[in-house]
Amino acid sequence: MAANKHMPWIVPLAFLVSVVAGLMAAGGGPGYRLGVLDLPTAFAGMRYGAYVGIAGALLSLAAAIIVRPGTGRKGFVLALAGLVLGAAAFYGPTSLRGQARSVPPIHDISTDTQDPPSFVAVLPLRAGAANPPDYAGPETAAQQQQAYPDLAPLTLPLPPAEAVKRAEAAARDMGWDIVAVEPAEGRVEATATTAWFGFKDDVVVRVRPEGDGSRIDVRSKSRVGRSDLGANAARIRDYLARLK
Repeated sequence: MAANKHMPWIVPLAFLVSVVAGLMAAGGGPGYRLGVLDLPTAFAGMRYGAYVGIAGALLSLAAAIIVRPGTGRKGFVLALAGLVLGAAAFYGPTSLRGQARSVPPIHDISTDTQDPPSFVAVLPLRAGAANPPDYAGPETAAQQQQAYPDLAPLTLPLPPAEAVKRAEAAARDMGWDIVAVEPAEGRVEATATTAWFGFKDDVVVRVRPEGDGSRIDVRSKSRVGRSDLGANAARIRDYLARLK
């Protein structure tokens, strides 16, 4: 039995494959954010990382069976670690792909699709962006209505000047970079940066008088990418909840 107390070669190999898969799957975002990778390369790395993750998980499963407790061989914990890491490398990109399929391929969301708030101060920041600042149009509006029917303007029992102050405070609470606050025009503009890829999404908040209060409309648009994976709608939803 003493001769069997060693670590079979499949254990470190399987773990190494899973580590490589994890780096490929998770490294796309930071690589793009740091400017090391362009977007297609980052996405390709994630996709192939998922495939390598399957290989790592299967190899690790086989390794775990070979070195399972009672066999007298070492490496069971390392094999389990490889299995978890490989599975995670597969699950991450796969779940994002599933999320992309569950929402429409749009990236310009507004609580008012008939007269969406216009960007003004952020226009220089969007110079050269893949997605132009103009509203995407009726096709996008129709897809938004079907996917996010709950998004609608918010009415606050505040005069416009006070509503603009609250709109600015809520934007700061969201962690957005404030680009402009124009109380006289009832407009707040900001930029939100996503955590993983560092995508820049621009937001404009429009405040108009309505009765004894104010109507708040919000528009959020990505600078790059065809689909936002639902991020802009979720951002507007969270922002309006803060305003209430």
